[in-house]
Amino acid sequence: MIFTDRVDAGRRLGEALRPLGDAEPVVLGLPRGGVPVAFEVARTLHAPLDVIIVRKLGVPFHRELGFGAIGEGDVRVVHEAIVRMSRAGQEDLAEVERTEREELARKARRFRRGRSRVPVEGRTVIVVDDGIATGATAQAACRVARAQGAARVVLAVPVAPPDAVTTLREDADEVVALSTPSDFAAVGEWYEDFSQTTDDEVVDLLSRSTGETGEAHPGK
Repeated sequence: MIFTDRVDAGRRLGEALRPLGDAEPVVLGLPRGGVPVAFEVARTLHAPLDVIIVRKLGVPFHRELGFGAIGEGDVRVVHEAIVRMSRAGQEDLAEVERTEREELARKARRFRRGRSRVPVEGRTVIVVDDGIATGATAQAACRVARAQGAARVVLAVPVAPPDAVTTLREDADEVVALSTPSDFAAVGEWYEDFSQTTDDEVVDLLSRSTGETGEAHPGK
């Protein structure tokens, strides 16, 4: 299955998710590329749209190995077994988290422009990205959404490798992937247009979605 662009992918994904509309879900897009897809899903379901901003915590001196993730609202998900295996000092681990929290706060300010998060406590949350490669970011997003109080977490993407879908079912209540090609190599191969999404586009889509749903959450 080839998608024209993220708008096309989002519209098709929205149709597949239409049965969830009765659950009055919140749609959370992973910036940046997941937000145009999530915008179309939210529009189809008449649901509020927000970004879910997560930062993976990498083991010091071996940053590709994640020992956890953080999200807004002081949410922190840590793999204690990896922390023990890494033998990293507490000061080094704390420095990694401090750096990532600063970056998380910067991105939140950049994308929201004064708007606060859409509340997810007790609600069905649909986490959307434009595709999955390794699944590490999607996994972190699902865990953060759960830690923020989501009652049910659905991960929805246009395309993903079959093994990643299987793994992610451990962190999401449901995984919806329109296409799971066995010859998957990269997300961009399944789009005719996979041009980069800019920060300004993310900000614009969030603003437009607030206007369409009427669910605004001004910052304090």
